[in-house]
Amino acid sequence: MLERIRIVLIGTSHPGNIGGTARAMHNMGLGDLALVAPRCEPLTADTVSRASGADHIVHAARTVESLEQAVSDCTLVVGASARSRTLPWPMTTPRALGERLPAELADPAARVALVFGREDSGLTNAELQRCHAHVHIPTNPDFSSLNLAAAVQVLAYECRQAWLGQQEASEPAEAVTAPLASHEELERYFAHLERTLIGIGFHDPAMPRQLMARLRRFTLRARPERMELNILRGILTATEQQAERSPSDASTGDDASGDVSPGQ
Repeated sequence: MLERIRIVLIGTSHPGNIGGTARAMHNMGLGDLALVAPRCEPLTADTVSRASGADHIVHAARTVESLEQAVSDCTLVVGASARSRTLPWPMTTPRALGERLPAELADPAARVALVFGREDSGLTNAELQRCHAHVHIPTNPDFSSLNLAAAVQVLAYECRQAWLGQQEASEPAEAVTAPLASHEELERYFAHLERTLIGIGFHDPAMPRQLMARLRRFTLRARPERMELNILRGILTATEQQAERSPSDASTGDDASGDVSPGQ
């Protein structure tokens, strides 16, 4: 999906912004860049420096003279606009745009172009009217000016989020690799647990105070696997054996308060 999303920059005047855009794209897995009538030399030392390792995107970028040439094969063209227009046009947010992309790109032949205008004046009305929709980044109204590469980063991030969501939805549910403990196995474990706790003096059946009920709730909430339950029973068996070898004068604690160990 990401390989069919094109970033289009129109009339860019600073090569550093082209490099910054390439970096923002590469961060989010985008690689298709088109430059429309740039007002600067696209590939300079500043471009490479700002690209920070993503200058291969600039090297591969297509430079054309018009927006029409840049988006001729695209099925959805969205223009980034920070200005309200006198003629109402379909407007979306970056998040809504991202959510729309999986459906727009369901056809393998479909392509989407995200169009960004000049640093000083943005997109013209004529250019915006060649877009299917406009996207507005809801910045602080008291300081709404965004650096070109930062604006690209915002939209590229939403594109990646949409792609990640699509990947997660298409992955089959993770198979249970180990069988869960059965009801019968759990009951044998609870009987073993109670017997061991009585044997070490932690649990007094005459004053249960809901100890076993709480331990049941804790264990059942965990949904233990059979192997995990076997490990727990192994610990109980070792505890019983150790208790048999230890002096029998261990003090008996009051388990009613839920203490971790007796005698506290």
